[in-house]
Amino acid sequence: MPARPKPPKPTTIAFVRHGQTPTTGKVLPGRARGLHLAEQGQAQAKAAAERLSAYAKVAAVYASPLERARETAAPIGKALGLRVRSERGLLECEFGSWTGRELKELARLPEWGQVQRNPSMFRFPDGESFLEMQARASDAVRRIVAAHPGEVVVCVSHADPIKALAADAMGSHLDHFQRFVVSPCSITVIAYSAAGPTVLCLNSTDKLPGVP
Repeated sequence: MPARPKPPKPTTIAFVRHGQTPTTGKVLPGRARGLHLAEQGQAQAKAAAERLSAYAKVAAVYASPLERARETAAPIGKALGLRVRSERGLLECEFGSWTGRELKELARLPEWGQVQRNPSMFRFPDGESFLEMQARASDAVRRIVAAHPGEVVVCVSHADPIKALAADAMGSHLDHFQRFVVSPCSITVIAYSAAGPTVLCLNSTDKLPGVP
């Protein structure tokens, strides 16, 4: 009998959340322009670049068009010798009229409970729903996988899109995606094959959360 052909290699995507900004953990920045990395975020981006350069031979680097994502992607692209490509599908969720508001203020709103426990049914006022965000990011991933069969790719994005993509890869309902933590400049790796996605790691950082 002829040997059975080997299945094609998966496309492996390392999703990197952008580094820390002056408003991380305080404000819902959304797609507001002019938000740059803090000094700590710049150091995080350089550390992520070092980790990724030792990880594997990377074929391409994509980034959300927002400044904080592009500034995180820049040292990664430099370390890998690759031009950073812009991908709008990796953009942060469109938070509409909630953009720029303090998180402690938003946490007092009655809608905040739905954002945390039933996000699949929530649409931000004048903005996007979480389902639309997940579908948009998933479409971007399909394009990237099709363009890089069997290769390793880096995608710099934002916490909510990465969490939504991880939930989709795990077969978890979107209502559970808030249970995931995606820290600044953490790396989440998902392999996309013909048999389906496999989550290789989630929120990989240099130190364990909650451990001093």
